[in-house]
Amino acid sequence: MRDQSFYNKTRIIFIFLGGVLLLFLIAPLVGMFLSVKAPLLFEAIKDQQVTSSITRTLLISFIATMFCSLFALPLAYILARKKFPLKGVVEAIIDIPIVIPHSAAGIAVLGFISRDSVVGSVASSLGFNLVGSTAAIGIAMAFVSIPFLITSARDGFAAVPQRLERAAETLGASPFKVFTKISLPLAKRSVVSGMVLMFARGMSEFGAIVIVAYHPMTTPVLIFDRFNSFGLDYARPIAAIFIVVTVVIFLIMRIYQKR
Repeated sequence: MRDQSFYNKTRIIFIFLGGVLLLFLIAPLVGMFLSVKAPLLFEAIKDQQVTSSITRTLLISFIATMFCSLFALPLAYILARKKFPLKGVVEAIIDIPIVIPHSAAGIAVLGFISRDSVVGSVASSLGFNLVGSTAAIGIAMAFVSIPFLITSARDGFAAVPQRLERAAETLGASPFKVFTKISLPLAKRSVVSGMVLMFARGMSEFGAIVIVAYHPMTTPVLIFDRFNSFGLDYARPIAAIFIVVTVVIFLIMRIYQKR
């Protein structure tokens, strides 16, 4: 009887603590939506700069995610299956973009693509300036978000039974075919989850993007620009619209992932 009473009290305490945390997460968002003025909201919806920035943000983040997957998935598979010297160092390098300040990440990316760098000078010789371009936005998004894809995919590949891969190899399947027909399909859920996280993290990035490309504006940069120029009342409707769009897309992706 005492054990049951203790269990009930513990459950109530845990529910209370969890409820407080959920309230902390929801209250600012609810407060923001309730504070949005209807005329300004409709004005923001009809604003061409707002709609184009949202489209640009989603499209660049999606392209960056798809492109980086070509490099991230093989690396994740190697990290899940192989043991090699300095593997811990490689995994630490992958996690660096998560722990460094986003402004510092922007400075690092800017130095990487500036005209004085190897990459920037090659681009300049081809008549293309990376700084202040959509390519710079994609690079900044990828830099801060790709660790989420690699980590999730690595865990998914690690959960795939190696006996299935060995069985396929004994039947004459090449390593590439084993990867594409066995490992990748079985780790699909984790891979898709990682891609969703990378996409979501990329489209929400501000600190790194504002340094490498203030223009063309992504939506987070536009929200900051409107806040600085016109104040909270004009920045809040754009933030509300962007949150709704991102949440809807995120829920659709989560539903697809579960199915």
